[in-house]
Amino acid sequence: MALIPLQLPPGVYRNGTDFESSNRWRDANLVRWRDGSLRPVGGWDTRKASATASVPRGIHAWVDNSNASALVVGTHNKLIYINASGTLTDITPTSGFTAGDVNAVLNVAYGGGFWGLGYYGVTRPSTGVYQEATTWALDNFGQNLVACSSKDGKLWEWTLNVNNKAAAIANAPTGNLSMVVTEERFIFALGAGGNPRKVQWCDREANTVWSPAATNEAGDFELVTSGQIMCGLRMRGTTLILTDTDAHIAIYSGAPFVYGFERVGTACGVVSRKAAVAIDQGAFWLGANGFFMFDGSVATELKCDVQDYVFRNISNSQISKAYAVHNSQHSEIWWFYTSASSTENDSYVTYNYKEGHWSVGSLDRTAGVDKGVFDFPIWADAGGDLYHHEFGLDHDGEVPFAESGSISLGNGDQIMRVTNLIPDELTQGDVKVSFKTRFHPNDTERTYGSYTMENPTSVRFSGRQIRMRIESNKLADWRAGVMRIEAKLGGGR
Repeated sequence: MALIPLQLPPGVYRNGTDFESSNRWRDANLVRWRDGSLRPVGGWDTRKASATASVPRGIHAWVDNSNASALVVGTHNKLIYINASGTLTDITPTSGFTAGDVNAVLNVAYGGGFWGLGYYGVTRPSTGVYQEATTWALDNFGQNLVACSSKDGKLWEWTLNVNNKAAAIANAPTGNLSMVVTEERFIFALGAGGNPRKVQWCDREANTVWSPAATNEAGDFELVTSGQIMCGLRMRGTTLILTDTDAHIAIYSGAPFVYGFERVGTACGVVSRKAAVAIDQGAFWLGANGFFMFDGSVATELKCDVQDYVFRNISNSQISKAYAVHNSQHSEIWWFYTSASSTENDSYVTYNYKEGHWSVGSLDRTAGVDKGVFDFPIWADAGGDLYHHEFGLDHDGEVPFAESGSISLGNGDQIMRVTNLIPDELTQGDVKVSFKTRFHPNDTERTYGSYTMENPTSVRFSGRQIRMRIESNKLADWRAGVMRIEAKLGGGR
């Protein structure tokens, strides 16, 4: 008898065919890998039910000057403030505000929509333009909230007075696509004045001064790009501006030019205004055909082990809903997106930037913010509910699992008979394992198990390749390390 270790590298590999995922994890949901072991992601708990009446498309958290925590959620037609005790206040502007669109409409003639989006030869409607789902750019300027809806295009400010609504920033440009507050305390109006390539900024720490003069640092610049500006990200020492085709940085130099701009990446545009996130290590975003990172020097495409799967699964018509969140506790970037079979975000892909592996799964989240201001990440679903994540181990009845691609027994040229499964010290008690066997790649699979892990666990099956599935429906912080199977040559079928 031979003891064969079932030692698979961390993360999901889902490019190409099932057979190309041999000796890798092929599918997963609500699990992560850390330090070589498989484990469930944290659960969630309702922070605020029905916080909004419509789908959240932006969340921002900050601490005001009195050290109180503040949270704002934006939908297509509302801005909602939630204080630390959970009290809701509608701060939606009452004068001059244009409500947006819950869903995107992709009725594109030639040249409409985002460049490179979709598949060659696929017919799309011949009239109209691309109408993206409305999202919010949210930030704080000092302790005040500043906001811009992608549909409304105006810059709004709210001064934390619950008796007042958000009000238009005086003298600010309109027709904007997004905005960001820079590290140097300027507001960048992106796509300012209806020009999709224009960046305009106010005077330093003076958000009502937008006309350039010798006595201030207000100014503007038109990016050299064939695309439209999508979003801006504040980073250490710079501001990253992403279009739907390329990436640029703004570097503060002071008067008289104030900011200099440099293109740092081509063919790397972001697919939605919320599909990018900046962290200390750099910026990460979802592009039209890949995932990208900016490390402070140049934008590069990430090697992605699930790229084929994600881009086959994603809905091109609702791609403007894609939303990136940082989960700093576990060194992960999560992208939530709408699958091809849905009309709202129901799927995710994660990247562990510390260990360099990927995972996928299903979860209906439309917006989120990392922990920091609050003790847990806060993510929202399409029903307007807000959740604490990485909270306990309750996954609302969903079963965390990971399933491998084909694992060859021996060299894969002989039939092996498996008699025992021997878990490591991490895997006993809370984990169930099942196996699917084949005698050749196109053979009908046979399923064995599930087996509750004991040391050892008696099993009886044979094949040339197997697939292994690990899951647990217990509210337990289980681990799955390197298991071993006891097997011998089996001869014929």
